Amino acid sequence: MEPFKTLTALAAPLDRTNVDTDQIIPKQFLKRIERTGYGDFLFFDWRRTASGDPDPNFSLNDPRYKGAQILIAGKNFACGSSREHAAWALSDFGFRVVIAPTFADIFFSNAGKNGIVLARLSEEEVATLLRNAKEIPNYKLTVSLEEQTVTDDRGFKASFEVDPFRKFCLMEGLDDIGLTLRHAAELDSYETQHDKAEWLKAK
Repeated sequence: MEPFKTLTALAAPLDRTNVDTDQIIPKQFLKRIERTGYGDFLFFDWRRTASGDPDPNFSLNDPRYKGAQILIAGKNFACGSSREHAAWALSDFGFRVVIAPTFADIFFSNAGKNGIVLARLSEEEVATLLRNAKEIPNYKLTVSLEEQTVTDDRGFKASFEVDPFRKFCLMEGLDDIGLTLRHAAELDSYETQHDKAEWLKAK
């Protein structure tokens, strides 16, 4: 996955709490076996009207937020059923960072393993960012994983916590497979010695 160190990007507001994974990626779209292609179905039931047209009242359909890579949401983001597809859909849509007061535990793990940085800020800090994203045209944030900060060019600055191991993997661009492959030479060496083990030759 792509390493993450610092990102300055447009921020989009999703001013809702308790956003569950079935809203992030509805169950009828979980048929694909690849990680890609889910972005078109992200928040499908909120992005579309009953007739299938884009809902102009949904924030991510607002042209002001086209190309946003940072999503600002309310507390308890990505609650509900466990599905890694939720992280895949957000990533495929283009989001690299989600900022919220709290996240569901399973999603928190899935997102990190798929290259998405989750920044827990206080409800007051998130409220400020939501307001700014709605009111200030082309509102951008800078998220530094190395410094664990969220800043803007108006003086806003907040810090967030990251598990050191997760931070290392995100900064190096390592998912579980990539992390394992870093030890490929050691694994090969072990397999070579293992094949020569005397006990395997015993009858």
